[in-house]
Amino acid sequence: MANRAKAPPALPMPDRLLVIAGMAGIIAISWAYLVIEAGGMGGGMTAMVQLRPRDATGLVLLFLMWAVMMVAMMVPSAMPMILLQAAVARKIEGGRSFAVSLGVFVAGYIAVWSLFSIAATVLQAFLERLALLSPMMVSNSPQLGGLILVAAGVYQLTPAKDICLKHCQTPIAFVAAHWRPGLGGAFRMGFHHGLFCVGCCWLLMALLFVGGVMNLLWIALIAAFVLLEKIARLGTRTGRALSGLGLMLAGGWLLVS
Repeated sequence: MANRAKAPPALPMPDRLLVIAGMAGIIAISWAYLVIEAGGMGGGMTAMVQLRPRDATGLVLLFLMWAVMMVAMMVPSAMPMILLQAAVARKIEGGRSFAVSLGVFVAGYIAVWSLFSIAATVLQAFLERLALLSPMMVSNSPQLGGLILVAAGVYQLTPAKDICLKHCQTPIAFVAAHWRPGLGGAFRMGFHHGLFCVGCCWLLMALLFVGGVMNLLWIALIAAFVLLEKIARLGTRTGRALSGLGLMLAGGWLLVS
């Protein structure tokens, strides 16, 4: 894959538009679901809030909300990787069979965030049991909110964040190092890439407990920050240092206010 790392294959425009349209559809459906749930339409959010965390149905609904939210927030930032994987798969496999490989790759990526959603569901149920979250899923505790902000700020400066973010920022290098043939290989690649994305963003996702798990504006702001961190100067060491300092200052203000 060394040559591909230097000169990645180009995806023909019709196929490129097809991939973008498919991913845009998935993202749009995910955001539509979140908008409906945030508005309380269809009883989904009402049922989820009324059911106790230990209720199995409530936990399933909570997990579904988190899983869809992660798709809405993270698939846009994974588009450079998705397009590159599609181009390489098309060159190797030929024809339109690359679409199946791409679908399996995306499934592997979403599978990682689904596992993260299980952890987030358990954490939220635990925080609700301790009365640290309101029925609208916002932190009741300035101390909890402050600690999350400080932790997210500190993590911005760690080597682990640096390593994971570099893998997310350089899809060519990732494909060169981790390419595997076949559908099983595509799933493993998607899963592996998802692990790096979770490693990069897990504490940023925890900020949802500070501003509101179903606060659409807060969700959009975090998603935009993740996207800019991967493709713009927010992802440089200086950008991460500034964002980390800002998060720590905000957390410190909450802790002492």
